[in-house]
Amino acid sequence: MHLTPFIAVNAISFGISPAELVARLGPPDRIERNNVALTAHDYGHSVYRFQDGGRLEEVTQRAPVLHLGALAIPFAALNGFVGAQDDDAFERAGFVVSPRFGFAFVPAEPDWVTALARHCIATWRAL
Repeated sequence: MHLTPFIAVNAISFGISPAELVARLGPPDRIERNNVALTAHDYGHSVYRFQDGGRLEEVTQRAPVLHLGALAIPFAALNGFVGAQDDDAFERAGFVVSPRFGFAFVPAEPDWVTALARHCIATWRAL
């Protein structure tokens, strides 16, 4: 995963609409509404979650290595990296959330990382 925090994931902007995403990637394998009222476009390799108004909230994908600019952090080192680099990091529902870098992950699970839009951090804090 190549993440520009709060801006883009793998060159797909957080400003993309659902229609633009489909035009760019083709139809998803499935579209479903999750339990927090987001519509998920599931492509198998990535899941894009949108608010009803079309605003992209989260992008989840496998990330054996997370690329942040020139940094390449293996998933196994991600928890230590966040602990050392983000004093505002916190845990919610088993996830480590990094407000500085705009992502969440479960350290004990396989290498799925969720990139977050900036406005989502407050929602995660409130959980």
